Amino acid sequence: MSDATLNTSRAAGTQGPDKQAAAMGETGKPVAFRGGGFAPRSPKWVGVAVFVVLIAIAEWGTRTGWISALTLPRPSDVLATFQELYQSGMLFKHLGPSLARLAVGALIGVSVGVSVGVLIGLFSYVRAGLVPLVAAIFPIPKIALLPLFVIWFGIGEGSKYALIAFGTFTPTVVATYGAVDNVDRTLIRMGQSFGLSWWSIVRKIVLPGAMPGILSGLRISLAIAIILLVAAEMLGAEYGIGAYILQAGSLYDLERLFAGVVILSVLGVVTSTVIGLIERRVLGWRT
Repeated sequence: MSDATLNTSRAAGTQGPDKQAAAMGETGKPVAFRGGGFAPRSPKWVGVAVFVVLIAIAEWGTRTGWISALTLPRPSDVLATFQELYQSGMLFKHLGPSLARLAVGALIGVSVGVSVGVLIGLFSYVRAGLVPLVAAIFPIPKIALLPLFVIWFGIGEGSKYALIAFGTFTPTVVATYGAVDNVDRTLIRMGQSFGLSWWSIVRKIVLPGAMPGILSGLRISLAIAIILLVAAEMLGAEYGIGAYILQAGSLYDLERLFAGVVILSVLGVVTSTVIGLIERRVLGWRT
């Protein structure tokens, strides 16, 4: 090797990667980064488009007679019913008590359920004592217990709170201790090898690792809470979405009936959106 060639090689070795590529000449194409993980991103307009198409089909079908007016009302008539509810003030008169019952009952059931689920996931004696009990009460239809709650707590608000709380408690417990069990044990052993205390491992490893499963269970629990809310309000409630739907059904008023169903659907979408915002806020470390 000549001195000129050796000096050229040394000069290229002391340059950075970009300068080396420029000096040597780029013959290949840049490779796209492929390590972004599995993070699907759905365009927001797709979901809105699906709703618009379904509503348009229902409107067209009811106007042309393809869909009987005895089975499905016109979406335009349901919208007019919404406007009437809003202008008369009855919308908030029914929606306010329902939101209050849902918030109180779900808050009690979810908070107690998460606490019990974490205890079951962390302590063997608690697991041995409570898992059989949870397995025994989980399959019971919670709506069937409504008469019992009425006897225990009366026909007022107490029985409604108790039914919603009990209905959200059991799925939250199951989701929580399942999420704690699924935390990667390698991370826990790593924390132990670094000398972290038990509480530090729980706070920094177990709870963050279990949070995705807990929030997924929360979606199911809140959906169950909305179902039980309607059932509870159909018994002994003057105001509420469930009472409104019961009144409309007894009068065979399809417009009012579907207006109540749409309110419940919107309530479900709102709760799911709120949980999604919490997930993005709490689980930002996954991206």
